[in-house]
Amino acid sequence: MARETVYIVQAYDAGKGNRLKADTPVPCKSAEAARRTAERLALTKIGVVAFSSSGDQELGEYDDEPIIIFRIGRLPQQFED
Repeated sequence: MARETVYIVQAYDAGKGNRLKADTPVPCKSAEAARRTAERLALTKIGVVAFSSSGDQELGEYDDEPIIIFRIGRLPQQFED
């Protein structure tokens, strides 16, 4: 199987204390669709990130670092600069 790219939008709400609570990830068909979805969710969420990751599902090999398409608000450390 060839390498494929997946586009994901992950939104966060405030959890207990100072923690973040992740919503269910939203898969998208393109980078532009991921950006639009993230911008829409950003209106009501404490933090939102849209990213892509490429890999070979059959081999179970994926890129170590996702490519950030859009981010705003409070996010887990892995999505910070």
